Amino acid sequence: MKKQLKKFIWAAMIILTPGPAFADSEGEKAIKEIIAAIEYGWENGDGAPFRKHFLDFEGARYIESGGQNEGLNDLVTHHVEPEKDALEYLSIDFSDIDIYFEEGFAWAIADTRVKGKVRKSGQEFDKAGRETFLFRMVDGAWKVVHTHSSSRDYKPKKHAN
Repeated sequence: MKKQLKKFIWAAMIILTPGPAFADSEGEKAIKEIIAAIEYGWENGDGAPFRKHFLDFEGARYIESGGQNEGLNDLVTHHVEPEKDALEYLSIDFSDIDIYFEEGFAWAIADTRVKGKVRKSGQEFDKAGRETFLFRMVDGAWKVVHTHSSSRDYKPKKHAN
């Protein structure tokens, strides 16, 4: 009898233990708006959305295809803003965004498609991959605390005839 009771208690604890939850509609909307603002910032070489929505703190790092920016200022002044002059155009699409919440913490995973043309060489690129955004609730607002993206040359899926 004691063995069965222990099994029941363990099963109940596992079932009732909170885990990652899908976003509530208000939180999901706020995070998707932040991601849209970041997309706009990248495409337009505009650091303002990053300065508004990213938490600037010592130790912050943002990873992109093997490289990294250390701190918000490094990301904005050495990556986001210079691309406006270095690229003839830049198009970023974040899609299939999945958002998960814990208490005061959230993360989003998105498919990415990045297209652009380098002004100096005329070289065009078309990449596809994934991006992860980590968020923390600060003073009632979601703030990005970390991003990590990875991409490779886009290769459309071939359909069988």
